[in-house]
Amino acid sequence: MSDSMSHGTEDVVGVLTERIEAHFGMDVAQLKAAVATAPTANPDATDVIRWHGLLVEAQSVLDRAEDDLLAALETQPSEVDDPTMGLAYRVNAAVTARDGRALVVRWLLDPDAPGKKYLAAERLARLRPRTGPTVQTSPPPTHGRTPAGVGAASGKGRPMSWFIKAPRCPTSRLPR
Repeated sequence: MSDSMSHGTEDVVGVLTERIEAHFGMDVAQLKAAVATAPTANPDATDVIRWHGLLVEAQSVLDRAEDDLLAALETQPSEVDDPTMGLAYRVNAAVTARDGRALVVRWLLDPDAPGKKYLAAERLARLRPRTGPTVQTSPPPTHGRTPAGVGAASGKGRPMSWFIKAPRCPTSRLPR
């Protein structure tokens, strides 16, 4: 996020709202209506509208916290008391929440953002139907029978009793 946005000199919500409208080519109200009508039609629009709503909510919490802090500071003498300091911490937390949500909205709008290329490929792979048979990763079930030519039943290999009676390794004499 740019310094001007994080210092509050610009309206963060307004700037990002304009970027959303430019990105999707429609007003945010229209985009919200389209997402409400068909939330799965465009997952990117759905995500942006969800996070934009969270951003608007965080901005209103910040505005209230700042108003409360200013009102408390107007009644303070030269020293700030603990309740007023608590309001300052509340403002700080609200700024952090708002800026974090703004970063998410910016990330969602940036097609070249780190991690986006792999995310898009993953989504595409999930949506694309499989064209061939899956690769078998385990042997076929034997239904309780040992396949011919494998293990102790065929006379090949060592019986399980060999494993149990194998001599111990010198390092295995550690106390138990």
